[in-house]
Amino acid sequence: MKDFKKYYIIPALPQEVYLALTLPATIQLWTGEEAEMSTERGSEFSLWEGSIVGKNLAFEEGKKIVQQWYFGDQEEESIVTIKLHLHKQGTSVELQHINIPDEAYEEIVEGWNDNYFGLLIRFYS
Repeated sequence: MKDFKKYYIIPALPQEVYLALTLPATIQLWTGEEAEMSTERGSEFSLWEGSIVGKNLAFEEGKKIVQQWYFGDQEEESIVTIKLHLHKQGTSVELQHINIPDEAYEEIVEGWNDNYFGLLIRFYS
């Protein structure tokens, strides 16, 4: 298991970024894919046609999202924590993803950089 932590700067306010990460219609705007998402604790989600699936654990509106991502029969929970901080250029996103399976690590890191926050940055730029 590996952990990944990184900061991203997104040229939008934290509340806008929060909505872009939690509203299905907005997620579809920047990903180009349908999304199943809810801010209800314990709800399941699905992004990129099921490429990313998991459970929503906690929300703090405009500030924080905590999710469990599913990786098959993995025993240890893979937890994603996204914290949003006001920044002079918009929002500083603090991403922490723990317990990533070794065999999926490179693909997950590339996904965060290119497909997830990379797309979001381009969407707001």
